[in-house]
Amino acid sequence: MSTKKIKILFRHRSMEMGGVEKVLLSLLNNLNRDLFEITVLLSIDQGELKNEIPSHVRKVFLAKGKESFSKNKFIQKFQLLLRRIKLEKLRRNPKLIDSNYLKNSYDIEIGMTYNDFEPILNSSNKYSKKIGWFHSEINHPKLQVLVPKILEHFPQFDHMVYCSEKIKEMMHNDYPNLNYPKESVIINAIPLQEIKKKAAEKITDLPKSPVFVSVGRLHTRKGYHKLMEVHAQLLKDGFEHSVMIIGDGEELPNLLAQQKKLCIEQTFILAGNKMNPYAYIKNADFFIMPSESEAWPLVIAEALILQKPIIATEVGDVGLMIKHKKTGYLIGYKTQEIYDAMKEFLINKSLISDLKENLREIENEFDNQKIFNEIEEIILILTKTI
Repeated sequence: MSTKKIKILFRHRSMEMGGVEKVLLSLLNNLNRDLFEITVLLSIDQGELKNEIPSHVRKVFLAKGKESFSKNKFIQKFQLLLRRIKLEKLRRNPKLIDSNYLKNSYDIEIGMTYNDFEPILNSSNKYSKKIGWFHSEINHPKLQVLVPKILEHFPQFDHMVYCSEKIKEMMHNDYPNLNYPKESVIINAIPLQEIKKKAAEKITDLPKSPVFVSVGRLHTRKGYHKLMEVHAQLLKDGFEHSVMIIGDGEELPNLLAQQKKLCIEQTFILAGNKMNPYAYIKNADFFIMPSESEAWPLVIAEALILQKPIIATEVGDVGLMIKHKKTGYLIGYKTQEIYDAMKEFLINKSLISDLKENLREIENEFDNQKIFNEIEEIILILTKTI
């Protein structure tokens, strides 16, 4: 193995804006190019970040994304149907992927989420070592329908990486008798210089200050419906402010209906995805994350790097990332706690001043190179057993 590069295949569905996709990009940009030859296989060539894959990485995709589809709704539905049929055929016949698309064999195959586990484990390349990345709280109610398959997949991996200690603990507490592979806890890397550079870009569409900004996919577990209720109540109680949500997702129609019902279209802004969310975090007054569940949320680290006062639910490893009333403000997933925290941020200037002062040297706590070294060591150890 020392005379040639180790061939690594990452598999993922698509490249919509999200934490996992950012983690993938950080790995692609920072793993040692002299040691590794990297390929990314996307099921769908789709998402805002699909063109962010670095040029030295080979990108392969199985089907085109919606960006390439017809604007005609009827034709688009037909194209979606054909794509679904194609992907199902390839799922059932994984050898076709290796022979017709990848046309190569790999030493290491990596699935970035539990949705990528099945295609990795079904690879016709039976000699590669398989690594899984797990970011989810196994006891979350909406995950339960998928748990049997996840439990079936876990023991088949050669190594499992958890993005937080709490995620690993939950897994072992709930399923202590599972035949676990070798495991590591490796937090997500933070692209410090990229964040600060992009944060310096000018923006002109922030709503009226003081403004709370949040960045995340629009799903019910993100808690934006509760945040909207709190926002409306705070306005009724005389606390003027705005909220801006950067992100898109399946919950958008429900949130738009709620926004209209509460008559807050001008103060609660659903801004959609932004290629550069950092400038909005930097220029807002506060950051808020009202999630029902998270693991090690990358967006919290990004807000810390930008020295922004943060309100966040104490879920996943958030309590390890933020010190309450020192570098942020921790709350439970309750409407009243969200209300009280936002009110405190709006009226307690001394608290905000203290938080900002404590955040001045926060980036010293992030050691990216250590993270990449740990990942590279896992890969090197696994390839020695091939």
